[in-house]
Amino acid sequence: MTLYYKDFNNKTAVITGGASGLGKGTAKVFAEHGANIVLVDIDSTKLDLVGNEIRQMGVKVSFYTCDVTNEKDVNKIVHLIEKQAGFIDILVNAAGVWASSGFEDSEYASLEDWDFTYSINVKGTVIFSESVAEKMKERNYGKIINIASHAGKYASPSNTAYGASKAAVIHLTQSLALRWASNNINVNVICPGSIWTPMWERIAERIRRQNVSKNKMSTREIFLEHIKEVCPLQREQTPEDIGNAVVFFASENAKNITGQSLNVNGGIIMD
Repeated sequence: MTLYYKDFNNKTAVITGGASGLGKGTAKVFAEHGANIVLVDIDSTKLDLVGNEIRQMGVKVSFYTCDVTNEKDVNKIVHLIEKQAGFIDILVNAAGVWASSGFEDSEYASLEDWDFTYSINVKGTVIFSESVAEKMKERNYGKIINIASHAGKYASPSNTAYGASKAAVIHLTQSLALRWASNNINVNVICPGSIWTPMWERIAERIRRQNVSKNKMSTREIFLEHIKEVCPLQREQTPEDIGNAVVFFASENAKNITGQSLNVNGGIIMD
């Protein structure tokens, strides 16, 4: 194993939404750099599979089933993590959703979509961050990296609930960075672009159902067509790309960076 960031030795990274998608990809990158990994997800079956997969990379791994929207549940899990896995040095809030069920057949966001996305994407990030920060303040050290989306930076008539929830995460990141700066806690946010995950597969399915010209295309083909049309670099991003950016923010190389958002999207959105 080649360690590029030696400062992750004996550091513990907690990753919510760690059983799939960007959370899983980020966990793998942290493992490559020698960090101890703690996966948190509501899907216990996937947690077992991913946890065992990452353990094969030669690092310490533990995993906990948790609903990030339940404050009591979160506080209990954070206490268990500190007791069993050690101090939490890094928190990555990667738990996130696109929309509620039925999204693929709807043209616009429903009230259920608004409730669902805000509950997990925003409320879940707040609850987990607040709980972990209380522990971080005791040692006057911590790195918190939130996962938003470049969708939080541009308007979309069919994407209102998700986009607004991710814009809220960006704003939340800046507020928490100011709040905890005196406690030596860095808080930053990554804004991913178009990444082939179960979330984007749902988006592609929605596009297929609403466009007759695409009903013979696979969801993967629809996704790749989207990349070709909108991405200046003409290539898709991967969960590991996001993990690399997260690891940078969590490293001591970024010790004087806080309250910042970083687009990892192939140039689709530039700011």
